Amino acid sequence: VTGGSGAIGAAICRQLAGDGFAVIVHANRNLDAAEQLAADLRAEGREAEAVQFDVTDATATKTALDKLLETGPIQVLVNNAGIHDDAVFPGMSAEQWHRVIDVSLGGFFNVTQPLTMPMIRTRWGRIITISSIAAITGNRGQVNYSAAKAGMIGFTKALAQEGASKGITVNCVCPGYIDTEMVAAVPEEVLKKIIAGIPVGRLGKAEEIASTVSFLASDGSGF
Repeated sequence: VTGGSGAIGAAICRQLAGDGFAVIVHANRNLDAAEQLAADLRAEGREAEAVQFDVTDATATKTALDKLLETGPIQVLVNNAGIHDDAVFPGMSAEQWHRVIDVSLGGFFNVTQPLTMPMIRTRWGRIITISSIAAITGNRGQVNYSAAKAGMIGFTKALAQEGASKGITVNCVCPGYIDTEMVAAVPEEVLKKIIAGIPVGRLGKAEEIASTVSFLASDGSGF
C-alpha cells in the first residue's frame, strides 16, 4: 500500500491485514508512522512490514521492489500515494504542477510496472488505485491535482483491458471528501458548504474507502 502511513492508507492497511493479507506499509517521509502501524498489526497477530522509498524516483523504487519480490510476487497493489499543492492556475508554478503529477501519475507507473509481470506469471493480481472525485468534477485551485487524478483513471482503464485476460483486475476508487487531517484544515465555513453538497450530509470515513478496497482485492471482485 503506497502512502500507507497516511489516514486513508493506514485504514486500508488495517483492513487488508484483517482480511489475511501480509501487508507492506509504504512511506516516503513518514517512515516512523509506517513502522508503528506495521508493529501494531504484528502485535495483533497480523503479518506486516514497513518500507521506505520515493515513488517519483524510478531507480530507488525498482530497487526497493526488486528486494521485496525476492520472497515472491506481490499479488495486490494499492496505489494510494499522492500529494496536493494547491494554487489558482494563473499563480501555479511549474514546480507545483510537476510535483503533484510526478507523485500521483509518475509514481503510479514507477510502482505498478515492476509488479505487473510477476502477477501475470501467477495469473492473479489486483491493482487498485485511489484517485479522487476531483478527477471527475474538477476542483478550484487544484488543476494539477485534478489532472493527475484524472490521468490515473485513464491509466486504470487501459491497464484493465490488458490485465483482464491474465487474471488481473485493475480498478480505481474515487473518494469524495474524507474526514482526514487534510480536510480538517479547510476553513470551517468552507467545510460547511462542502458538507451541505454531500448527499449523505457528512464527510466520508477512511474505513469506508478501505472496505471498498477490501472487496476489490478479493476473489469476489474477479469480474
